[in-house]
Amino acid sequence: MRWQFRRFPPLVKLVLLALTLFLTLLIALQKNLGNWKSTDQNPYDLSLKRRQVITIPRSSADPFPFQIGAPFSVSPEVSSVPLDPSCLAGFYSTDELKPHLIRPLEDPEGPGANGRAFIPGKMSPGDLREKQEGLAMNCFNQFASDRISVHRSLGNDTRHPECAERKFLRCPRLPDTSVIIVFHNEAWSTLLRTIYSVLHTSPAVLLSEIILVDDASSQDHLKAPLELHLQPLKIVRILRQTERKGLVAARLLGAREAKGKVLTFLDSHCECFHGWLEPLLAQLVEHPMAVVSPEIAVIDPNTLKFTKPLPGARARSRGNFDWGLSFGWENIPEPERMKRKDETYPVRTPAFAGGLFSIYKDFFNHIGTYDGQMEIWGGENIEMSFRVWMCGGQLEIVPCSVVGHIFRTRTPHSFPKGLEVIVRNQVRVAEVWMDDYKNVFYRRNKKAASIAQNKSFGDISERLELKERLQCKNFSWYLENVYPEAFVPELHPSLFGSLKNMGSHTCLDIGEKKPIKKAVVLYICHYMGGNQHFEYTVHQELRHNTAMQLCLHATIEPEPVRIELCNYKGDSSLPAPQQQWTLKLLAPQCYVLESEVFKKCLTAEGGKAVMKTCNPADKFQHWTFG
Repeated sequence: MRWQFRRFPPLVKLVLLALTLFLTLLIALQKNLGNWKSTDQNPYDLSLKRRQVITIPRSSADPFPFQIGAPFSVSPEVSSVPLDPSCLAGFYSTDELKPHLIRPLEDPEGPGANGRAFIPGKMSPGDLREKQEGLAMNCFNQFASDRISVHRSLGNDTRHPECAERKFLRCPRLPDTSVIIVFHNEAWSTLLRTIYSVLHTSPAVLLSEIILVDDASSQDHLKAPLELHLQPLKIVRILRQTERKGLVAARLLGAREAKGKVLTFLDSHCECFHGWLEPLLAQLVEHPMAVVSPEIAVIDPNTLKFTKPLPGARARSRGNFDWGLSFGWENIPEPERMKRKDETYPVRTPAFAGGLFSIYKDFFNHIGTYDGQMEIWGGENIEMSFRVWMCGGQLEIVPCSVVGHIFRTRTPHSFPKGLEVIVRNQVRVAEVWMDDYKNVFYRRNKKAASIAQNKSFGDISERLELKERLQCKNFSWYLENVYPEAFVPELHPSLFGSLKNMGSHTCLDIGEKKPIKKAVVLYICHYMGGNQHFEYTVHQELRHNTAMQLCLHATIEPEPVRIELCNYKGDSSLPAPQQQWTLKLLAPQCYVLESEVFKKCLTAEGGKAVMKTCNPADKFQHWTFG
């Protein structure tokens, strides 16, 4: 045999050797598979591990640059979900996922039934008065809400078929959750509709409890009558704060008392759609260090119409922040959209709205809960967004989970210490998490700059120690890896502030709403940043870049100078010629602003900003940065 093998040509020998190696590996693989079967390990665990391998942070094969690793030691219950040897194979059945409370039969033609808009008939003077009082108290149509069933159905499941038909594996088990709802002087009907919506749509096996946290409500219906109404519902309990401390303190109270493995936070004017809870919990099983939010549907504040998902629609939006530290929405960038294999996949988001989300309780505690020194409301969602990403977690929107929310145009509640508490909260965010980029925020918010300068934002030593202990990344890393699409203003612009005209003693102002393609406004100078903040960039633009990248755009007289989206967006783009300005110094801090393309100067005339022939002696062409 050995002699015959020697007589074979070299190529044949190589083929025979390769075949021998292949057969050896195949036998070894069969033995391993036999061992795997003998341990009763669920196939889902292997598929889960495969997806986790694909998304290992900072790997050369990682298609998700948003995914980051854990640069710190975490407990096993935070970093992984242990297998339960007692859980059954296969998928949860419909019977196993029955809701805690069956929804009572509803008149399909009743007010607002199936999520439809409330349409009032002829209203009496008393009705009109009741409606106005409800609007004033709640900033939504309480009159309509009070006439819609607190058990109302939202009709058929209209989610994308990939969501509606999705099944959930029994192994690993989906964790149970405590649903925490904070309220302050909430309308009776909206609060009860939120509670019953959770009970009617959440599988009993997954709902540990509903915790209501009363942030010192003063209205009588939220005291004994509420407790009496909820008494038969053993799964619901009420915690009360005797003085108003705000959202952060109230949620921390609920989280401390919660018994569930997962904390799910909802606002007190929500309605949950079909199958909203299971996708959130399943995503946490797959990514235990994630904070997951539902797709938020709009409940109209005037008609209470629930905007149901469309079967063919796909997720389009994710959250962001602007340089005034406000939250906003944007379209999912194409590269990120292409990474999603189907509609069951989450949307990675740089920031989240913060009102509705789920998180493992262990991870919530590990990652630093909330900044407990933030007061009342405002800024806590941006703080948590930065902290989660920079300290080893990730933020995701789960499109298969849909929860409706009443979006009010303004808050009906007062701030015990005034609106300055929001700015103070934002300063705490900037001081802890933004490094040198905090100055970008301070240039746009003079009140924040004053609070920072006076060190009146409270003690942040504990938050800085947390940042150090968790070995969190810096803000540059966040911008480069989590939100590379963000346009980052210059850290040290040569000139910035309010552009004041020395002739009219007014300042350039972008106006209140939708300023694009509209004339720039001349308005009384307030020197607080905001709509009057402009920066002179290295590309010779006069740029207002708090939320959108807006530029002062020169025009041909008599058309007023207007605000346009900046043409320069980085990379290989170039500024539009009409958006380039030469600043000629006339006196200390006093300039003439000349258009590069028209060779005319910005002039205040008749309450408008227009382009005129340059005249250095004309004080209506003199501008200062203040």
